[in-house]
Amino acid sequence: MSVNLAAQPLTANDSAEEIARDVAAVNKLQAVPTLLEVLCESTGMRFAAVARIGENTWTACAVKDDIDFGLTPGGQLDLESTLCIESKRSNAPIVIEQASTDTRYCNHHTPKLYKIESYVSVPIVLSSGRYFGNLCAIDPAPAKVADPKILGMFTRFAALIAMQLESEIARQEDQSALRGAHAANELREQFIAILGHDLRNPLQAVYSAGVLLERKITDPALKGVAARIGISVKRMSSLINDVLDFARARLGEGMGVRVAEVEDIDAGLNAVVREFQDGQPGRQILANISVTRKVRCDLGRVQQVASNLIGNALKHGAPGGPVKVSAQAEDSDLVLSVWNGGEPISPENLDKICEPFWRQSSTGNREGLGLGLYICSEIVRAHGGTLSVTSSQERGTSFTARLPLDADRLDQDPGNTRSH
Repeated sequence: MSVNLAAQPLTANDSAEEIARDVAAVNKLQAVPTLLEVLCESTGMRFAAVARIGENTWTACAVKDDIDFGLTPGGQLDLESTLCIESKRSNAPIVIEQASTDTRYCNHHTPKLYKIESYVSVPIVLSSGRYFGNLCAIDPAPAKVADPKILGMFTRFAALIAMQLESEIARQEDQSALRGAHAANELREQFIAILGHDLRNPLQAVYSAGVLLERKITDPALKGVAARIGISVKRMSSLINDVLDFARARLGEGMGVRVAEVEDIDAGLNAVVREFQDGQPGRQILANISVTRKVRCDLGRVQQVASNLIGNALKHGAPGGPVKVSAQAEDSDLVLSVWNGGEPISPENLDKICEPFWRQSSTGNREGLGLGLYICSEIVRAHGGTLSVTSSQERGTSFTARLPLDADRLDQDPGNTRSH
């Protein structure tokens, strides 16, 4: 479908064809679901959307809805009933932490109509001057969203979405390969900069504050709250790291590995097992790690593979059942395997299991972004190896990574020997 947004007027038209085209254009942008996930994780708000604003229409283009608000892509609201129309008229963000006590919005019809307390809406404006719509988030509960860093994150993400739409326009108009490569590179750098700097810095401040509170507070209940702050920050940091790896792998830079001679890979892998065992003492993790030779690899990345596979097995395996981890040198390969019992992966899903953002629908556990196994496969591939999976009711589920023991060729490939 051709997307020629640049030829449109400064405000989007309301024909069904143009609305459908714009909804499709946003849904082609691979980063949008991740951005909405990150916004919700960062703010605690449970509904986020990219909305198209026309002359008289409000249309959802992409949605993350954990409050059963009822909107899906293509769904519409009465424009006059939304606060987005005020954001459009002023071409400025709107931020509300608690509508019921806000002097400006306590009597406004929109919060009352949709029963919301917290609200953020930021314009998405293309470089042509066209007001495409808004990046917005809502929640029935109050949320601390007035921090300039939070608004800055929304603003940068809105700009990133606008840039991606511009990139889609450029591709559809068949512009020069040089301009397309430049746009993709700029997008990658801005996306990585947002995740790597603009989110990590405030997260580190939050983590440090939580550690300080946990040390100073004597009330056990409050100490527990402080500890949960640290746990939440670590989880968010893990999500950011996953998205950074995804961005580098999919937007042109490739999965970074730095190969070196590792004297004792057994110690590195056993450290990963101990970390999980200390964190979940009630679970049984049976380790048989005996490589007993030098291995040329990126130890940190191999530990990341082991960590993702063990975490996946603990999460999706039989509750209370054991997880088995093995690592040996076989012929010319390092073979790392993680096994768990429980419900098998259905045969039709085995080929999808390592796709980014894919999560098995049969499980009720929806934590994370669905990037862990994809990142594992990319790390293994960057080492010149393979990642395979077998799963059945009788034999359980087993992920096996095979990496060449002597990865000499990676040292000559500058695309695989960058720092990370």
